[in-house]
Amino acid sequence: MAYGRKISVVFALFILMANFHSNVAASELVDLELVLAVDCSYSVDNVEYKLQMKGLANAFRSPKVRDLINSGLVGTIAVTVIQWSKWDVQIPVIPWRKISSDGDILELSADLLKQPRMAADGGTSLGGIITFSQKSLAENKYIGARQVIDISSDGQDNSGNAPDAAAKYAVASGIIINGLAILNEFRSLDKYFEQRIIGGPGAFVIKANDYYNYEEAILKKLIKEISPRFISFNSP
Repeated sequence: MAYGRKISVVFALFILMANFHSNVAASELVDLELVLAVDCSYSVDNVEYKLQMKGLANAFRSPKVRDLINSGLVGTIAVTVIQWSKWDVQIPVIPWRKISSDGDILELSADLLKQPRMAADGGTSLGGIITFSQKSLAENKYIGARQVIDISSDGQDNSGNAPDAAAKYAVASGIIINGLAILNEFRSLDKYFEQRIIGGPGAFVIKANDYYNYEEAILKKLIKEISPRFISFNSP
């Protein structure tokens, strides 16, 4: 199939999906619904927290990220940022918003840089953040060609239910789960993510040796996640 025809067919499927959405009157089409889940567990100190937020802010300002956002069929993504720690601590600190223009990117970056740490110290509940993120994706007003949960963490799950069932349930609903494993606490954390956390078409793990490498890693991760890929569309 010619590339132009492929785009037309995919876009037609996109519109058809929107027409079947129960809240179509209040919904907006985007290329990607992206949850950015920021680890705030007890293993993350305030300096490490700030390095995560600074890394995200700088990554979004990358011209490559901006160009990829605009290269999608709609040219827009929707993003939320959630701080999380133990099983009952998941706080959306940046509610769902559209990102398409330079102004949107600069506003998001500024909000990330000034965002205080809201999540209380606690254990690491990867299962909890997956379940919470799935609910957030289901309840927002956007309809995306892809739904992605982007989890950054430096630890294995140690709070609440084991993450395996939550991850399988989310993936079965059409969600992609990717991981950014920060290896300062567990040198094989990337393998743990591969075995128990990530899933869905094209799911992957990016490694950062420590929080000072986080910015480079999250930039690579965003570039890979935002890059348009003509894969299956999520059912409403």
